[in-house]
Amino acid sequence: MQKALAAAGVASRRACETLISAGRVTVNGKIVTELGTRVDPDQDEIRFDGEPIGQPQTKKPVYIMLHKPTGYVSTVSDPHAGKTVLDLLEQVDVRVYPVGRLDADSSGLLLLTNDGDFANRLTHPRYHVPKVYRVRARGFIDRLTAIKLTEGIDLPDGKTAPAKLKFVEFDNATMCTIIEITLYEGRNRQVRRMLEEVGHPVRELHRVAYGSLRLKGLTAGTWRKLKPDEVKTLMDLAQATPTPKVEDRRKKSDHYIPRNPPKPEVDENEGRF
Repeated sequence: MQKALAAAGVASRRACETLISAGRVTVNGKIVTELGTRVDPDQDEIRFDGEPIGQPQTKKPVYIMLHKPTGYVSTVSDPHAGKTVLDLLEQVDVRVYPVGRLDADSSGLLLLTNDGDFANRLTHPRYHVPKVYRVRARGFIDRLTAIKLTEGIDLPDGKTAPAKLKFVEFDNATMCTIIEITLYEGRNRQVRRMLEEVGHPVRELHRVAYGSLRLKGLTAGTWRKLKPDEVKTLMDLAQATPTPKVEDRRKKSDHYIPRNPPKPEVDENEGRF
């Protein structure tokens, strides 16, 4: 059933599984919550939130990269949502849905498509496609805390997979550390929860890369279609691979997070007459 919903453009296959489990899908007038239920779109009446789903999309697959601004939710199925990312795609005449999500308070690179296989490849946990986030977090993130983040943080839904961390700068004016963190999995609000757990709440979060794609040339709220070679490279990246291993502690202990916060620059002539 989730395949039929995804093929009709309702959402990605994984998102459709969530919708089914929530009781938002009916088959021939009956709510069906069991994943894997077999249906025939030509024979069965399948409805989502009371509306019949369309036939499987036969139009050419569409792949879009959007620079999502803050304030927009990356969902197509929440009737209570305010501004959704689809509001930014009024010129797109094909029903597309987000590949994964960015929460309303986050910005940056978001992919949308009508290709269920493409979306599944990029979001399924076994494929480990890297996603890079530029983060402004409260306080100074020291070297030992950085190592904890890269090795994995214990969260209520399990320990996070190894990640990569790069120190960018310490902002003395706001007392925030700016880092780039690379994740190979896609749990809900994962970056925010990881940093909250180590005592450094996120103040800003911006996704700058997804796989081989970098967010360049797009201002907030604008989008473009992916080129065929970009789609191919992403699909090539999305091969089932072991979870990347964390680097040796001794090798990584000094190269991205300084031991102490940088001191503010002081004008040598300040206070002199």
